[in-house]
Amino acid sequence: MPEEEGQIYLHPDIRGRFMMGNDIDMVKVVFSDGNERLVPKGISLKELGESVAKEYKYTIVAAKVNNDIKELNLQLFSDCKVEFIDLSDEDGMRIYRRSLHFILIKAVHELFPDRKVIIGHSISKGVYCEIRGETDLREEEVKAIEDRMRKLVEAKVPFIKRVMTLEDARDIFMKRGRMDRYHAIEYRSKPYVTIYDCGGLEDYFYGYMVPHTGYARLFSLKYYYPGLIMLYPDKSDPEVIPEFAEQRKLFNVFVEYKRWGHILGVDNVGALNDIIKAGNICDFMRVSEALQEKKIAQIADMISNSQNKKRIVLISGPSSSGKTTFANRLAIQLRVNGLRPVTISLDDYFVSREQTPKDEKGDYDFEALEAIDIQLFNHHLAELICGNQVEIPVFNFPNGCREDVGRKLCIDDDQLLVIEGIHGLNEKLTATIARDSKFKIYVSALTSMNIDDHNRIPSTDTRIIRRMVRDFQFRGSSAVNTIKRWPSVRRGEEKNIFPFQEEADIMFNSSLIFELGVLKTFAEPLLAEVDASHPGYSEAKRLLEFLSYLLPIDSREIPFNSIIREFIGGSCFY
Repeated sequence: MPEEEGQIYLHPDIRGRFMMGNDIDMVKVVFSDGNERLVPKGISLKELGESVAKEYKYTIVAAKVNNDIKELNLQLFSDCKVEFIDLSDEDGMRIYRRSLHFILIKAVHELFPDRKVIIGHSISKGVYCEIRGETDLREEEVKAIEDRMRKLVEAKVPFIKRVMTLEDARDIFMKRGRMDRYHAIEYRSKPYVTIYDCGGLEDYFYGYMVPHTGYARLFSLKYYYPGLIMLYPDKSDPEVIPEFAEQRKLFNVFVEYKRWGHILGVDNVGALNDIIKAGNICDFMRVSEALQEKKIAQIADMISNSQNKKRIVLISGPSSSGKTTFANRLAIQLRVNGLRPVTISLDDYFVSREQTPKDEKGDYDFEALEAIDIQLFNHHLAELICGNQVEIPVFNFPNGCREDVGRKLCIDDDQLLVIEGIHGLNEKLTATIARDSKFKIYVSALTSMNIDDHNRIPSTDTRIIRRMVRDFQFRGSSAVNTIKRWPSVRRGEEKNIFPFQEEADIMFNSSLIFELGVLKTFAEPLLAEVDASHPGYSEAKRLLEFLSYLLPIDSREIPFNSIIREFIGGSCFY
């Protein structure tokens, strides 16, 4: 029964614990919708969450207390603002996935104690994991692991957190042969480490956990040689496991990047920190850049030597993937091969502001395909390929309309059009052009280096840090603004880019293994300015914690044509 305004609310299950005669020690909780409630001092977030669970469609897994994420076992002893986090929230799904990773590790440890789990990269709404041992993983073993995980879920084994000194943690990891974890904390400035225990198995995880294994009921394992893929729900529909969709091209890019890591001798943050500490980072950066340049040259060769002559190169990728620098470097390699690329900007083909579609919130959706004048764009492409002259429009962004007079363009037979934009992989963008005349490239910062074996670095973290630094350097935007806009950016990517990834003829990974050490020096001061009064505080705190694992890298030795220059400044292309 809802309480009247100002009325003291006590959940029936906890009323008796906190009432002592007629004296009740209370604290005031302000919820995200502005409602206030008096609750007993010492109440846990889990108990408070249970009293409001009916107001949430999905399972509550954590809460923000004064904009700072806390686990549900936290007790409240002072007035505060509380915003519960369920599985429709990115933070909630991040906690859910992390908890499942620990359950997987626990299941493998019980069944195959001599094998090692490596939490790898994201793929097809899940994560690819390796189960390393003396023999290859078999499909029946994956089934056994999944069965054991489900038993652990049913047992509701608690995740118990404890804090220990850095020295004690190092001793534990050294004795257990977890040198990946030992090196990950070796250069940490914090004097303590947080460890989780699950049924006697202790491990470290970068981030928070659900209270017990019973919260993580929805998952499935798929054998995917030489490892497995753990599938879990998406925050858009937390009660359904998405169908597995083969992404072999994307998977192969991660494999290639991992091979680059082996060439460079780095597959986790600890190994990179060792190179920085030894003073060998400059040589490391040169080899990293050379690997990327070689890949760009190979892509240019593919275009030049294609059986069907290519007239259009389409470059697409998510935000902060380095598409612009990649396009410039590709153009140079195409010139080396005797071609003369010409660039067209999709931005000049935006429809007038009043014709721009709107999203579900009523805001202009500039990332929708319908925001582009597809008919005019295709007409101009067809005319150019036939050798005819067209007048490329110029879009006036302040006025929200195209200019009356544009840029006249005509291309020769040895020229090809290079078009960069988020819809490049969508065949509807260039529907009137024959598919064999087009070459499609997907560019993204696909991070596959881990913090350690059990803590991966999501590509989205690399990209938001890139964007944060770039927006501050060149657009005068704060870290708070970048964090605030990021969910909208991600929704646009999920709708307009990721569904078409496998349509690409080739994928290019723009991530540089050393770049996070460089970005750290630019991003940390920006993130440190975000205080607890901002809704983005918890995200800023999370990213600061992540960057704390990396030693800083001086940017002065980075080549002027490097992709990372697109974000930190000093690029020779601008």
